[in-house]
Amino acid sequence: MATAIAHPNIALVKYWGKQSGSGNLPATPSVSITVAGLTTTTCVEAAERDSLCINGEFRRDSRVEALLGAMRDRFKVPPLAIETRNDFPTGAGLASSASGFAALVTAIDDEFDLGLAPQERSAWSRRGSASAARSIFGGFATLASQDGTWTGSELLAKDAWPLEVVVAVTDETPKPVSSSEGMERSRTTSPFYDAWCRSTEADFETACRAVAARDFESLAEVAEHSCLKLHALMLSSRPALFYWNPATIAAIETTRRLRDAGTPVFYTIDAGPQVKAVCAPGKGGGVAALLSRSPGVLRVVRGGLGDGARPADDAS
Repeated sequence: MATAIAHPNIALVKYWGKQSGSGNLPATPSVSITVAGLTTTTCVEAAERDSLCINGEFRRDSRVEALLGAMRDRFKVPPLAIETRNDFPTGAGLASSASGFAALVTAIDDEFDLGLAPQERSAWSRRGSASAARSIFGGFATLASQDGTWTGSELLAKDAWPLEVVVAVTDETPKPVSSSEGMERSRTTSPFYDAWCRSTEADFETACRAVAARDFESLAEVAEHSCLKLHALMLSSRPALFYWNPATIAAIETTRRLRDAGTPVFYTIDAGPQVKAVCAPGKGGGVAALLSRSPGVLRVVRGGLGDGARPADDAS
């Protein structure tokens, strides 16, 4: 048996939409941070037939089945018993699929000595969930086209700019529309989808420059802009995709008030109701204290930037 752990990543420049064809390729590049405060643990071992147990519940997942089929076309991977657990809400807008597929590919690589380099694990993880390509890496990561090949890469190590993250959990139930379904709805029905794809290219370059320069204000501006554009795109889809709840809006306002009072912090929200507040080093305690009192927030999770997916034996 092999066990691997991975952390979800939060996109600062968002990815929303897939290219047509095979390979599960994104339509836009993205920049993310890997979050240490949330963890997926996945165990795999050879079995008589494939099985998948998520948080103690056996289920089937077409994306897992497709990934295993593709890997078996390339490697000698037998039927597997897969058990995976998240210490955070699953399917609720906290990127559980990203950490899940990153941990799964890493565990398979470790158990069967496939010898995959990080970028190879990233490419295989992407087949299950495009955002999983970034959870292979720690700190700041990107998923972008390099010479026509979509590749996940580390942009900046976690210790080089140790930002803090506070997650305001506002609803622990699974979201009503999955990200995959929502992306396709936006692609096929929103009149703003093409503009979203074009503008994200510029956002990606801006965010990469901000990270390289450790420019918090520039990163905050582009991250919040990308977030709000994403949700505007969702709202313009038919039927509209609306993932927020009143507590989401209250947490946004709390974050804005903190920034207006001088705290270096910004918010971002993926396809779900949870608000992630990213702040400068040493500011997480104050941000967490105020967000925990924001109306409707169930709890907060505070953490720094995390490591990439790795075998559990290698975890520090």
